[in-house]
Amino acid sequence: MLQQLEGLHLSARSLLVERGGRAIVKDVSFELASGEALMVLGRNGSGKSTLLRALAGLLPLRGGELAFNGGDGALLCESAHYVGHADGLKSALTALENLAFWASMLGAGAKFSPQEALEKVGLARIGDFPVGYLSAGQKRRVALARLFVAPRPVWILDEPATALDVGSQEKFAASMAEHRAGGGMILAATHAPLGLIDAKELRLDARAAHERAGVA
Repeated sequence: MLQQLEGLHLSARSLLVERGGRAIVKDVSFELASGEALMVLGRNGSGKSTLLRALAGLLPLRGGELAFNGGDGALLCESAHYVGHADGLKSALTALENLAFWASMLGAGAKFSPQEALEKVGLARIGDFPVGYLSAGQKRRVALARLFVAPRPVWILDEPATALDVGSQEKFAASMAEHRAGGGMILAATHAPLGLIDAKELRLDARAAHERAGVA
């Protein structure tokens, strides 16, 4: 894994993201290499989620330059996993069925089977339960298990520890450390520590974001 991912490089210069014709994220620049992590920090409304969604290809960039070298010619959005506020699970399907879907769609070369991914997030015994019956924390862990059944070199995570208890947070911190040790990148928006050792920080100013958006 380390050899496969050691050449990653991501460079952002003066990024601009608009919503409704108004600049929400402006003049954002950063660089990341294999094994590095970036924590995006800021108050509610500062543009953290907007920035991550744009990096994941879910919102258009209106200005600036974004360059990604993954060694295989793929775009950043093709090389990244995005975990947002919503868990992105089908309530009527079991945890295993949800993960099996993602594995079949995106999981070429996966290191873990759906059952092994559930074991990795501490849910080995709930694979046959419909997701709709699970607690908020269990749903979040199933959503995070997608990272393991469909490998991607870049993880883009928006408040990934939401609804996780302390034990689950520690397990996920270990998984993030393992991903970085293998040369992977992590970009995460967070209000709380995630256990990302030596991570770079990008602070978005809420007041400036509101002024750019025309909010008093």
